[in-house]
Amino acid sequence: MKIAVIGGGSTYTPELVNGFLTRAHRLPVQELWLMDIDPERLRVVGGFAQRMVAARSHPFRVVLSTDRREALRNASYVITQLRVGQMPARVGDEYLGRRHGLIGQETTGIGGMAKALRTIPVLLEIAHEMRALAPGAWLLNFTNPAGLVTEAVTRYAPDVPVVGVCNVGITTRMRILGELEHVTGQKFAEERTVLKTLGLNHLTWHYGFTVDGEDVWPYIFSAFVERMRRADDPEWDVATLEALEMIPNDYLRYYYYTDRKLTEQKKWPPSRGEEVIEVEKALLRQYADSSLTDLPSDLMKRGGAYYSTLATRLIDSHYNDLGYVEVVNIRNNGVVSAWPADWVLELPCRIDRQGIHPLPADLLPPACFGLIAQVKAYELLTVEAAVHGDRKAAYQALLAHPLGPKADRVQAVLEDLLNTNRQWLPQFR
Repeated sequence: MKIAVIGGGSTYTPELVNGFLTRAHRLPVQELWLMDIDPERLRVVGGFAQRMVAARSHPFRVVLSTDRREALRNASYVITQLRVGQMPARVGDEYLGRRHGLIGQETTGIGGMAKALRTIPVLLEIAHEMRALAPGAWLLNFTNPAGLVTEAVTRYAPDVPVVGVCNVGITTRMRILGELEHVTGQKFAEERTVLKTLGLNHLTWHYGFTVDGEDVWPYIFSAFVERMRRADDPEWDVATLEALEMIPNDYLRYYYYTDRKLTEQKKWPPSRGEEVIEVEKALLRQYADSSLTDLPSDLMKRGGAYYSTLATRLIDSHYNDLGYVEVVNIRNNGVVSAWPADWVLELPCRIDRQGIHPLPADLLPPACFGLIAQVKAYELLTVEAAVHGDRKAAYQALLAHPLGPKADRVQAVLEDLLNTNRQWLPQFR
C-alpha cells in the first residue's frame, strides 16, 4: 500500500505518521509519500517523520518529494492537507473580515470564501491527476473549508472517490465518551458508540449518542445544559439549547453570537492565525531536533487534535472491511430524503470495503434547516466562482452568506478579496 500526503510539510504530519505506526500491525503501508512545495519545511517535518518510523523498526518507508505527480502515482489513498498561500494567507483572510466589520475566520464567512476560491482549483487539479495516476484511489480531504472543497470535487471530478474529513465529530465523541466513563466508571470502545449529528462542515447540530445501540442522549444533553447553567461565562445560552434540544457545533457561535465574536476581533492582534504562526515556529524547532522521535506535547496547541486518528481509522475501516461509523462529509445520495440528493453533508457514515455509506438521519428543525439552506446556497455559488472565475457567482455568494456584507457593501468587499488574493486567483484575472 502506498499513501500520498499532499501538504506533507504540515506540522500536523507527525500526528498522521503516528496514526499509521499505531495501525502498522494490520494496515500494510509500504510507502508513505510526503509531498510539499516548501522543500525546507518538508526537510524538517519529513526528517522527523523518518526518525519516528526508524525508532519503531521501519514498518514502512517515508519518502519525501516536491513532485506531486510522482507522489500520486499508484497511490491507494491520497490525503490532502494543504494551504494555498500558507499561513500569511490565513492571516489575510482574518483581517479581510475585520477591516469590513465582518467575521474574520479561515473557514467561515468571507475568510472561508477567500480560502475556498484559492483552494478549489488546486484540489481539482489533484483529483484530475489522480484519475490518470492513481485510478480508484480514495481522496481524503482535510483541507479547509473541508465540506465546501469536497462539494467541488464531488461535482467536478465525480469519478474520483472523495470524502471530507474534520476533527469536530471525533473530538465531540471523545469528549462525550470521557464524560460517560467518568460517571459510570466503565470503559467503552469508540467502535461501540455513534454520535448522531447532521448539517454541513462547521455547521452541524449534535442530537443523539448511542452506546451499543442504546440512546443515552437525554442524559448527555441534560448534563450539558446544566453545565451551561452553572457556568460564569457559558459558551451557549440555556434558552437556545432548550429550544433546540441539541448541542450546536462550536462554529455556530459565529452565527448565533456574531456581535460577541466581532467584539473579540477588536482585541487583535494576535488573531488565531498569528498565534498559530508562533506555535508552528516552536514546533518546527522541536521537529528539527535530531534526537526527537516522539510527538511533542506542544502539538496539541496547534489545533485539529486527533485528526490523524480519524484519517487512519477511516483507511483502516475501508481497507480491512471493519464497518466503523465515523462523522464525515459526503454526498447525501437521498439518505436525508427531504434535502437535495446532490448536497454534500456532514453526518455519520459506515465505512467498509465497498465504500462510505451515509446512515439514516433525523431531520433537523426549520430553525436549523433555514441556516443550512442559506449556507449551502453560498457554497454552491462559491464552487462556481472558484471553478470558472465567475465574478457574478462570487457576488451572489457573498450576498447569500448570512455572515456576509450588506448588499450595498458586497462589491467593495469582493474587490478587496480579489485584490488581496490576486496572486492565488488567476481564474479571475
